[in-house]
Amino acid sequence: MAAFLDRVAGDLAWAYGEVASLREQNARIKDALRSWQSRQAATARDLAGYR
Repeated sequence: MAAFLDRVAGDLAWAYGEVASLREQNARIKDALRSWQSRQAATARDLAGYR
């Protein structure tokens, strides 16, 4: 039983580590998307002003 619990604890530790990694990656992607959208919006405003 102790070996099983050790394995479960190890699996949970790994899973929580993966979740943390994915949250960091998600935050980086969201930041990049916001930045890209801001640049695109500025470009669209600039182009609209020239028409």
